[in-house]
Amino acid sequence: MADRLHLEIIGHVQGVGFRYSAYRQAQALRLAGWIRNRADGSVEVEFDGERSALEDFLAWCREGPPSARVESVGATWRASDSPYSGVEIR
Repeated sequence: MADRLHLEIIGHVQGVGFRYSAYRQAQALRLAGWIRNRADGSVEVEFDGERSALEDFLAWCREGPPSARVESVGATWRASDSPYSGVEIR
């Protein structure tokens, strides 16, 4: 069973290519799930995958793409009982 990681990324993370960069990063790490902008200016992410790949993705999200300024990342871990397939930008 894969792990699931849910993130809320706060800072200057919209309008800087964060979702598209995260999409490419998730694909490279063979993760599956979704990413979306929220009305409050944050980015929300939920991905399934191997724990080590998810930890690498979390480390990437703490920095983000060069034009982003990440202030904080809230992370919630759980088991994935119904894995996603593919990566979706919502």
